[in-house]
Amino acid sequence: MLNTSAVAIGAIIGLAIGRWLPPGLLSMATTGLGLVTIGIGLKLFLESKNVLVVAIAIGIGGVIGKLLGIDAGLESFAEFARQRLGGGGSFNEALITTSVLFCVGPMTLLGCMQDALEDKIELLALKAVMDGIASIFFAAALGPGVLVTAGVVLVTQGALTLMAGRLSRLRNDTELLAETTAVGGPILMAIGLGLADIKKFPSENFLPALVLAPIVALLFRRFTSKAPTSDPL
Repeated sequence: MLNTSAVAIGAIIGLAIGRWLPPGLLSMATTGLGLVTIGIGLKLFLESKNVLVVAIAIGIGGVIGKLLGIDAGLESFAEFARQRLGGGGSFNEALITTSVLFCVGPMTLLGCMQDALEDKIELLALKAVMDGIASIFFAAALGPGVLVTAGVVLVTQGALTLMAGRLSRLRNDTELLAETTAVGGPILMAIGLGLADIKKFPSENFLPALVLAPIVALLFRRFTSKAPTSDPL
């Protein structure tokens, strides 16, 4: 609830501020947010210990996402929300972009597991502050779609908290966690490129890669551990 409230409050503040800012300044703010998102994505990607794991997870995950129609599904949901709540042409982009941005990353996963398994909210509280500040800028630049994202954050974090017991191995295995985190990097970079108006990508289609990353990492671990070693001469 803390993260959800922070995003909602930040979005309301951003919408109020956005009414008084000229379009040129809002466009610059969006570009700046895009560049920062690219930087965060690059930082996450560099945490990978095996780039092949990231490449395989992203490649296969993108195909699975496209076959599942994740982009079309999120677009339909965003359009449904826009028609019910009202909003301009950037409503759908705001909802989809911030939903993926606020739900992808290690702080979401680790924060939910810490909350469920240790009854600690420090990490989620830090994420709430960061997302709340970011939502001010996104709402000012992109409009009311960010407000709906608060509900998406609530559902996503609630599901992760309920699944915390099954995900505990991921938290305790630094290698698996590093590859899962690294896969989030290209997804964030794709979002950033779109925000900076460099190139639009259906970044949401790559979400299955987050599930594939630890699986691929485990397969690599088993394969390399069984590989024969040459005897010294």
